[in-house]
Amino acid sequence: MKLLRYGQKGTERQAVQAPSGDWVDATEFVAQRGGDYNEEFFSAGGVAGLREWMSSQSDLHPLDLAGVRIGAPIARPSKIIGVGLNYREHAAETGSDLPNEPKIFMKATTAMSGVFDDVVLPPGSESTDYEVELAVVIGRTATRVAAEQALESIAGFTICIDYSERDWQKNRSGQFVKGKSADTFAPLGPCLVTPDELRAEDVRLWLAVNGEPRQDSRTSEMIFGVSELVASISGYMTLLPGDVITTGTPTGVGLGLDPPQFLRAGDRLEFGIEGIGEGIQSVVASA
Repeated sequence: MKLLRYGQKGTERQAVQAPSGDWVDATEFVAQRGGDYNEEFFSAGGVAGLREWMSSQSDLHPLDLAGVRIGAPIARPSKIIGVGLNYREHAAETGSDLPNEPKIFMKATTAMSGVFDDVVLPPGSESTDYEVELAVVIGRTATRVAAEQALESIAGFTICIDYSERDWQKNRSGQFVKGKSADTFAPLGPCLVTPDELRAEDVRLWLAVNGEPRQDSRTSEMIFGVSELVASISGYMTLLPGDVITTGTPTGVGLGLDPPQFLRAGDRLEFGIEGIGEGIQSVVASA
């Protein structure tokens, strides 16, 4: 099953994909279970309930989403956890040793946006970079879960572009969070795909800048797979329904090019993950 949110930022409605492939509005159903695709919705078994609701409907009207903004597929979660250096070739291009366990950092939830929204360069930024990543959305509270049970804690998967201001990330006397948390630096979407519809262990992910292919790999190249990540991270903190884990990026980031090529206003990014969908973003200067 695939879930989607559409409409203006802050007033999005909820939709679900019917077996026909059409998107149908689910706002009325979701209103009874948290009002959005959020912590309350996932905690209450909203995905299973939505599936039952879909099967009981006999008169579903397809949505016409042409020209309609597609937002992040979930409402703002309690936290976004990033995973660094989770692809061998990416670690090599940054000159880093392979981690012995997942290397994690936090991104501010205010950085969330949709994968068709503009990405805004923060004032003074000269080193904003891109990272296409598979994102995991947690479906139920997870504390110290075993890897063998980790998939049971997942609501679904989506795309995240983990934008990074590299100078702020590395040289501003702090942790990665400084370079990871500017507004628009965590676009998600275009939809959330439930685990029964996506073999997340081996899907293609790719990204191009101004039509030039930059990243192209498969999640099978990750050092730590999805189950290992959920198990490891839930040992350090409780994961709540709706929380997001971005699982790392493959080689091809701007920092790894010779010379490095960072984003500038006017650039256009196209990206996608097999089985989830695609996104297109324009880079704009801050107002």
